[in-house]
Amino acid sequence: MEELCVLEDEVFDELKPIYGLIFLFKWEGTKDDRPIAEAPDVFFAKQVIPNACATQAILSILLNAKGVEIGPTLQEFKDITMEFPPDVKGLAIGNQDVIKKVHNSFARPEPFAIEKDPSLASEDAFHFISYVPVNGMLYELDGLKKGPIILSECNDDNWLKLVKPHIQKRIEAYAKSEIRFNLMAIIKNRKQTLMEELAILKSKSSTEMDTSDSPKSLIEERIQQIEGQIIKEEQKFANWRAENLRRKHNYIPFLFNLLKVLGEKDLLIPLIEKAKEKQKQQQNTQEKK
Repeated sequence: MEELCVLEDEVFDELKPIYGLIFLFKWEGTKDDRPIAEAPDVFFAKQVIPNACATQAILSILLNAKGVEIGPTLQEFKDITMEFPPDVKGLAIGNQDVIKKVHNSFARPEPFAIEKDPSLASEDAFHFISYVPVNGMLYELDGLKKGPIILSECNDDNWLKLVKPHIQKRIEAYAKSEIRFNLMAIIKNRKQTLMEELAILKSKSSTEMDTSDSPKSLIEERIQQIEGQIIKEEQKFANWRAENLRRKHNYIPFLFNLLKVLGEKDLLIPLIEKAKEKQKQQQNTQEKK
């Protein structure tokens, strides 16, 4: 996954191959009159499981994209469910043990059941949809729709150019009241791509003549760049692992015992008073501004 901040051709070119795009936006339930396509060659699942739109958006790309090694679990799932109607596919996603386990592994712990005041405004709902080319057609796949929506004809080289105005149109439709959007690309593992290029360059370097302005010098310079990029990719994945561990960890026992120890040592009340004073100072600063 790679987060995109701009819809620029240069960014797309750097990340290729891109198998599909996932767009996150605030869902407002506006009416959509676009026709639903009859596309038996497209894997489309209707979302019937709450809070599963992100998982379904990823699967919509993985199970439709060309050139992706999805492994035996997803391949078997696709083969078994391909002829199912969209709502049954959605149920199958929720009942496939591996998919369910992975999906649930990203849930935040909820140690307390907090009852919300029904008089308060409801929380904003956000939704994930996918854009993916399949057999010469560009599709929008939204699990809340009845089926896939055809956006245009396309090929492997131009589908990213063709999808940009559709994403921009969605952003502009909400631009006056909403700025929270997110666009992600599902791409080939960057480290794997770089390793493949590195192997080719090292093979070339061993056969080139060694002069100061020869191709070999340029090749070795590129080799150093790639090795640096590989280190960055490894660090990025390490950061992701640490972030997910922190996000999913249940800190409540630690916090409970911390408060207990502070209370036993008569340190809790002074800390609370200090925090109140700091909060008051911040409020005064804000009021002055």
